[in-house]
Amino acid sequence: MRLSMPVKVGSVTVGGGAPVSIQSMTNTDTTNVDETLQQIEMLVNAGCEIVRVAVPDERAARSLEIIKNNIIIPLVADIHFDYRLAIMALDAGVDKIRINPGNIGGEDKLQRIIDRARDKNIPIRIGVNAGSIPRDLRKRHGGVTVEALEETAMRTLDFFEKHKFDQLILSLKAADVLTSVQAYEKVSLRVSYPLHLGITEAGRGLKGIVKSTMGIGSLLLKGIGDTIRVSLTGNPVEEIPVAREILQAAGIRRFGPEIISCPTCARCDIDLPAIVDMVEDIIKKNNELLTAFPLKIAVMGCPVNGPGEARDAHVGVSGGRGFAIIFREGKVIKKVPFSELAEILQETILQLCFQNRTHGI
Repeated sequence: MRLSMPVKVGSVTVGGGAPVSIQSMTNTDTTNVDETLQQIEMLVNAGCEIVRVAVPDERAARSLEIIKNNIIIPLVADIHFDYRLAIMALDAGVDKIRINPGNIGGEDKLQRIIDRARDKNIPIRIGVNAGSIPRDLRKRHGGVTVEALEETAMRTLDFFEKHKFDQLILSLKAADVLTSVQAYEKVSLRVSYPLHLGITEAGRGLKGIVKSTMGIGSLLLKGIGDTIRVSLTGNPVEEIPVAREILQAAGIRRFGPEIISCPTCARCDIDLPAIVDMVEDIIKKNNELLTAFPLKIAVMGCPVNGPGEARDAHVGVSGGRGFAIIFREGKVIKKVPFSELAEILQETILQLCFQNRTHGI
């Protein structure tokens, strides 16, 4: 497990053994404050813990203070091309700025950003990607390669360190999963700064989810990564449940019970998807209570093998024609008609939670 140095982003600690946090970015016009605040509220309700907004011009920069004062999670300003926008964002009191060192306008302008960030005690994310790689490194390494991303990051970090600024978070994003993963792996061995994980321009829907899961998940399983953003084309609110599932599947954080269910086969003669829907509905209705316990709930299609195959589940259900079997840790405890399954299963799950409130599961 890689232990990075802690960096405070408003109320959230990134790195230093803190929980891996979930980020997203609005796609509203930042100057439309009401619309931006509405989207941030939806992100927060979905589970977003740090939010970033684009700052393409001075009008957007002037909106930051209002946005910051009306949200409950840390605000990050995303800056490209114009160092003056970074200065305005820092003066507005954002909790972090993200800059692309390859397009910010030279070392003298980068120095001004560092000086103001130090004065304001605000961290900076160095966002290395295809647009960050200097021309000489693109030429030397033949384009956007692992080595080009790594050398760009180390060159930029060297500049910051020479100017004695270490409140840094680093990302090395590429659209290619393997390139991103290898770049993160290399840099993780050389620096102790927190790493922001993501696959840039991952795409939309299933393809974007798969690419993000492969890239972010493989790094998390190696102990690499301190905060994540799943980048999907479309509504950013859809990124949050994907990020949560990645963290939960990696065993890093838990946001509610884990449902395991069989893929069904010819032995299954019940509507298994409907039972999964039923379990998900029970979890949703009792989310606040159930989130406190690392429950594993099994939904199996075969009444003969189901309990045995899911014996490591805390509670489970399998079924046959007209009836269902409820079991705990592989042992059958009840046989009930389907008409009563939802009520009895909910009672069983909640009873398990109450029994283990003090002693743990």
